[in-house]
Amino acid sequence: MNRRDFLAGSAACSLAAMTGKAFAQAGPLTKIIFPFAAGGGGDALCRLLAQHISPLLDRNIIVENRTGGDGLIGIKAVKGANPDGTTVLVTTGPTMYLLPMVETTPSFDAAKDFVPVSQLVRFEFCVFVGTAVPVEVKDFKQFVAWLKANPDQATFGVPSNGTIPHFTGSRLEQALGVKLTRVAYRGSAPIINDLVGGHMPFAISTLTDAIPQHRAGNVRILAVGSAQRSPFLPDAPTLRESGVDLVADAWYGMWLPAGASPDLAKKLSEAVATALAKPEVKQKLSAIGLIPVGSTPEGLTKELAANTAFWQPIVKETGYKITN
Repeated sequence: MNRRDFLAGSAACSLAAMTGKAFAQAGPLTKIIFPFAAGGGGDALCRLLAQHISPLLDRNIIVENRTGGDGLIGIKAVKGANPDGTTVLVTTGPTMYLLPMVETTPSFDAAKDFVPVSQLVRFEFCVFVGTAVPVEVKDFKQFVAWLKANPDQATFGVPSNGTIPHFTGSRLEQALGVKLTRVAYRGSAPIINDLVGGHMPFAISTLTDAIPQHRAGNVRILAVGSAQRSPFLPDAPTLRESGVDLVADAWYGMWLPAGASPDLAKKLSEAVATALAKPEVKQKLSAIGLIPVGSTPEGLTKELAANTAFWQPIVKETGYKITN
């Protein structure tokens, strides 16, 4: 935090001059590759960053959506790119550490095929119930008791297979001693429709997708997966507070292709930190449920390693694999 505050002040001008010269030597254009479709929170993050780091780096920046393969198409595009700083990858942390775990033959190694730049923002997941669960069930512990009394209702929705919500469900099954049946959807919207319609008892998905319906009284958020209570819904307890020792949140990060210089990564991370410290950037990110973080390249390396170590045994125990 001290470093970010410093950069947001008097160092911003010198940073622009220093990084602008370094990046201008690499080419006229920086391209942010985002491996998912336009229109969501991650895409908005990329475009906001492009807008605010462009003057710091003294160059034009575009965002290119390379969709497909659960993020793999965009990841491979950056993996094979020139490491001169003209192309960077922005994607979720789980994409970088879960995909190699579930592929029968891993397509990439995040630690070897990419140079870390910065952790960008965090976002949160939650457990929430729909109209099929009686209104008398008011908290997570009561919900667990209801599941045990109604095992035929122990079915939950997730936005996709092979994701944090998927494996959070597996972890909950172990922790609660309740057999759960997972149903994978294509995104959060159809899950919420089924919860509101009483066709699905509960779900695990992003907090920001669930909050509007929670506030409207159509669904009830019982617990959030973050380490601390969410700033967006402080009344909702965490899973840990609810008796499950599990932190299940996620984040976005930025990477360069392997071979990029550490100096280049450091300069870019400093530009990102400056952008994320701006009040108007923080406000816009908060409006879409993203919590600014910012980090050094070393910080991103540690975060990726810690997440990999935590989720690997959980994923392995499920036996879930995709053929590639």
